[in-house]
Amino acid sequence: MKNKSTTEKDTLHPRNPHRFRYNFEKLIASLPDLTQYVFINEHSIETIDFANPDAVKSLNKAILIADYDIQNWDIPKNYLCPPIPGRADYIHYIADLLAESNNGTIPEGENIIGLDIGIGANCIYPIIGNEVYQWSFVGTDIDENAIQNCKKIITNNPKLVDAISLQLQVEPRYIFKNIILPEDKFAFTMCNPPFHSSMEEATKASLLKVTHLQLQQKNKPILNFGGQNSELWYEGGEIAFITQMIYESVKYPLQCFWFTTLVSKKDYLKSLYKTLNKVGAVEIKTIEMAQGQKTSRFIAWTFLSEKQQKDWKFSIE
Repeated sequence: MKNKSTTEKDTLHPRNPHRFRYNFEKLIASLPDLTQYVFINEHSIETIDFANPDAVKSLNKAILIADYDIQNWDIPKNYLCPPIPGRADYIHYIADLLAESNNGTIPEGENIIGLDIGIGANCIYPIIGNEVYQWSFVGTDIDENAIQNCKKIITNNPKLVDAISLQLQVEPRYIFKNIILPEDKFAFTMCNPPFHSSMEEATKASLLKVTHLQLQQKNKPILNFGGQNSELWYEGGEIAFITQMIYESVKYPLQCFWFTTLVSKKDYLKSLYKTLNKVGAVEIKTIEMAQGQKTSRFIAWTFLSEKQQKDWKFSIE
């Protein structure tokens, strides 16, 4: 049993193109509409109001055009509009994880298939993974509207059509059941799990965020990155969701090299490691990530023996 933790980083991943300040000149050139949201703050720095969902969405559109060659992207109102720099970090650290199992070389190309659990309406992880490493993806969600919007994004960006497939999870209490089929072989799974246990808890967290951003109308919660029920909360919260994921992953030991998921609180790791050891995970890793002052992490586990890991083919020869 090998447990390993990487050294905590104090900046974004070295390959992450977003580790410097936003280049608004470049972004506005890609999307002139962004101009209306950009202003100079009290520190003489160009920025946007990150509490304004329209501003955040416009920034995302500009980044996707400028850095990921995605010309047509949109999400419905009130759906999660993710901060792209942090999403990109998860992809780059997964690439490093795969490289460790591939003689130090990041495996690239369409034969590397990832499974995005809870793709949401934004399709961000597959977009980044495909543009940077040419990986293919299966994206799943329990929300049919989210799946339909991803379908629209894929259709409107022809380069994604053969790279991303979508699957509606018809039984919301399950994560991998109905999704991983006997013939499937995934290099990795990834997930940004719902981290609240109820609507009330999600609203309370939003109020704290509003206070932190020093907005005037503090009594009106603003989910500045949006979010539907299935994106923000799950009965029992994040720990229950990930625990369910771990127990289900046992049923697919040879069909995925690395199972991974973000974990919002470090305090959860002890319980999750205990569960992983209980179900017989062969190797467990915690990969620390940092975005500015915020530290995040994901855990990764595999059921493949050392020999099975060595025999895994990341490319079709």
